Amino acid sequence: MYKSAGIIPTLYGARVSLRPLSAAHAAVLYEIWTHPAVGLWLDAPPLASAAEAEQLIELLLQMSREEESLRWSIVLPGGEIIGSCGFNQWQLAGAYRGELGCELSPSCWGQGYMREALALLLEFGFVTMGLNRIEALCHPDNLRAAGLFRALGFSEEGIMRQYRHTASGFQDTALFALLRSDRI
Repeated sequence: MYKSAGIIPTLYGARVSLRPLSAAHAAVLYEIWTHPAVGLWLDAPPLASAAEAEQLIELLLQMSREEESLRWSIVLPGGEIIGSCGFNQWQLAGAYRGELGCELSPSCWGQGYMREALALLLEFGFVTMGLNRIEALCHPDNLRAAGLFRALGFSEEGIMRQYRHTASGFQDTALFALLRSDRI
């Protein structure tokens, strides 16, 4: 069974690396997380400041120490942080499944960075963590995310009606899943 013990490894790809979140990333991630085009799809209350982003990062790091979540910053070779991704939650005992989440700076959309980052994340999830199933959730109108998940081999399993509650009320959520056996 996978044990992170709060240690999050750096994962390296051809054009991006996934580096453990750090309080030093707060200002950049705050700008990404609060960008109107990104925030529209997040299932979280909006952040009011970079200090709140730093608090969120500390919470995510604590959750990784408690093995409830794993989150990385997506970083270009020159050190520029362009987004984040990770497992919002995972369950090994019994289900062997995890749920991923991701956000990318709109200035980097359409360049394949998130696809590469999620490929690293999927490899880590299936090989290192031993997951059998990885899920991705998104708003049914988030066509960009849905297209990315499909391109990575995920199957859309359906719509979970009124799955989330937001400031605007209950909202449906599209469920995508990729099985270890789908990758063979």
